[in-house]
Amino acid sequence: MQKGRGRTSRIRRRKCLRSSKSRGGWHQTCNPPSQPWVVTGISVNESYKSEFIELKKWLKDRKFEDRNLTPAHFPGTGRGLMSRSVLREGQMIISLPESCLLTTETVIRSYLGVYITKWKPRLSPLLALCTFLVSERHAGDRSLWKPYLQILPKTYTCPVCLEPEVVNLLPKPLKAKSEEQRAHVQKLFTSSRDFFSSLQPLFAESIDNIFSYSAFLWAWCTVNTRAVYLRPRKQECLSAEPDTCALAPYLDLLNHSPHVQVEAAFNEKSRCYEIRTASGCRKHEEVFICYGPHDNQRLLLEYGFVSLCNPHTCVYVSRDMLVKYLSSADKQMTKKISILKDHGFLENLTFGWDGPSWRLLIALKLLCLEPEKFTCWKKVLLGEVISDANEKTSLDLAQKICHHLLEESSMVLQRVSHMKDEKVSLISQLSLVETLWREELKVLQASAEILASVHTTYLASPECLGSPPMVGVT
Repeated sequence: MQKGRGRTSRIRRRKCLRSSKSRGGWHQTCNPPSQPWVVTGISVNESYKSEFIELKKWLKDRKFEDRNLTPAHFPGTGRGLMSRSVLREGQMIISLPESCLLTTETVIRSYLGVYITKWKPRLSPLLALCTFLVSERHAGDRSLWKPYLQILPKTYTCPVCLEPEVVNLLPKPLKAKSEEQRAHVQKLFTSSRDFFSSLQPLFAESIDNIFSYSAFLWAWCTVNTRAVYLRPRKQECLSAEPDTCALAPYLDLLNHSPHVQVEAAFNEKSRCYEIRTASGCRKHEEVFICYGPHDNQRLLLEYGFVSLCNPHTCVYVSRDMLVKYLSSADKQMTKKISILKDHGFLENLTFGWDGPSWRLLIALKLLCLEPEKFTCWKKVLLGEVISDANEKTSLDLAQKICHHLLEESSMVLQRVSHMKDEKVSLISQLSLVETLWREELKVLQASAEILASVHTTYLASPECLGSPPMVGVT
């Protein structure tokens, strides 16, 4: 029997799936390595629903008809696309014509084009797309894009959409990025209000009611979470910011799994956005794509969901945490921090499934350098072993930091649990944050076990002191 195909594996996967939801919330990815496309459970074909009948007719009018996939609801991921037949490795699963894509060229050709062309300063490509989405959504049944607009999410769960008290529960690095993202979106909206006002002749209703912050936020999240990448184009009437985003109706129903590989790009010859599988897929199973090798904090920030059993999940270590357990009497500490900063070793320091990252260990080794060994700091950055004492001290420090983060994760999870009882209206958002912390807790537990094992082996093998066991190879 193949690994991961037995009864025990099925039970384990079902347990993992029960607590997961669809894009815009949780995401299952506890698939067995031998079958990365498979989701255990009963899928429900949704192609009979009126919105999908209308969408397929709209796509057919634009020269696209899909024979490989069909919309369905899955127990682990929610709405997605299901294979209608066996898909072979390397097979084209979607080839979406350029006529179906929503790009800045689409916007410029529309009724908005004359307003955008004459506006100064020039609009960014992102703002042009957002403006079109808000306007077309307001048009309702009159919109030529209605079949696409009506299947888009009504709300999103990116941190920019979460309540402030929920954002406060996020890990500090993610919280900081979330606040930056929120400030960026608010600034973009505020700075664009004069342009929105210039569009008043197009509408009978007050422009402030149409282009409200909530409507703009919905449009911004739509582009940010669902756009595909195109080679940079240049619209003379738009700003110099990269024009690389396109919305791809139907194609963007494909959900993410970190366990799959696909080839996805716009084919300049066929003038279609094409996706090919790098793995096979059985009939009537969900077909996935991979948005990239993103950790869960990045997935939540950019797409609004958390991926269970994500191999890229990691826990970030802040600068304050690096020095928390070091002696304040170290006169070289300021210089050590400066060296780490100058060489890029104060960012992306993490714990992962295989323990502390190489970058984190290097940073800790430099911080733990004895005064008489400080002149060897360049060798530390190159990964050389300086002394037995330095190796042991840095491993001890890694353990202390890991245990501190374990305690912090447990405390936040308790806090979230209490808030779920008190803040019923926020239970969905709180559950999403809870899932993120639980996944990070698992990573920290794995790292703690590895560090304990390495530390024990290191101390029990004096002959290996000059060549310590390998950890943190990521």
